[in-house]
Amino acid sequence: MQMRKAVRARVYKFDATGEISAGPDSLAGEEPLEIQLNGEQYTVTMRTAGHDVELIAGYLLSEAVVTSMDDIDEVNFSAGLAPDGSRNYNVAQVRLAPGIWKPETAPARNVYTSSSCGICGTAAADAVTKTSAFPLIPAAFHVEDQGEYEFPQLLSAARIGELPDRLRQTQEIFDKTGGVHAAALFAVGDDPNAEPELLVGREDVGRHNAVDKVIGWAMANRGLPLRSTVLQVSARASFELVQKCAMAGIPMMSAVSAPSAMAVDYGKDVGVSVIGFNRKGKFNAYSYPERVA
Repeated sequence: MQMRKAVRARVYKFDATGEISAGPDSLAGEEPLEIQLNGEQYTVTMRTAGHDVELIAGYLLSEAVVTSMDDIDEVNFSAGLAPDGSRNYNVAQVRLAPGIWKPETAPARNVYTSSSCGICGTAAADAVTKTSAFPLIPAAFHVEDQGEYEFPQLLSAARIGELPDRLRQTQEIFDKTGGVHAAALFAVGDDPNAEPELLVGREDVGRHNAVDKVIGWAMANRGLPLRSTVLQVSARASFELVQKCAMAGIPMMSAVSAPSAMAVDYGKDVGVSVIGFNRKGKFNAYSYPERVA
């Protein structure tokens, strides 16, 4: 079975005059991915096929199961079979390094996670928030007697305003289908006015999956934490996306749409600068605006 990021379909188009036309269209691919950990079923998530190892690595980091690629010994897709017996790559058997994961102490998860939600499978409310191995507010940053934190400037406002357009240039599947989210990771240097380097961009029907793929790529190619980076997403700034930044040590996340109240509160708690409504060179900074030069 061929894994397809975009699927051709026949569509019937209607307009207000009652005229009907028929022709081809492209739809975003969406298929289930079952993740098994050390032989036990862990979760099933809906995703756009492709970069699945990155997706799995980023997802397991966000779930506080792993902290680096060294914690994953093997990812095997041989168990995924279609009804006709062909391989479909929809089952991932993940073997973790010894001692990394203890199912008896791990938070319980329901089996299914939709493409629209990255934490919907979490069984208990107190299991939603995870503790990052790469805290963005270390004790050394605390200013005595002020109750505040000092952070270095990352990017100028002008450079941050350019990020959505640079993300848009990576969205090949969106150009065909109009039906996927995207995320891109940028590396920043010492000069906040310099153009940040695009490290990786990924697309998926799930906004959280796109971020997991980006973080999974970074885990394999750069290592964690991702201190000198900025994440740009095509969606709203939700709690789960801010948490993924915190888990990877990403200090700033920019979104083209609105943040949720919980996302902003969590960003303030863990040290993530949350940027929202980043459109046409303008944006709002909801937490830690001092990182904007």
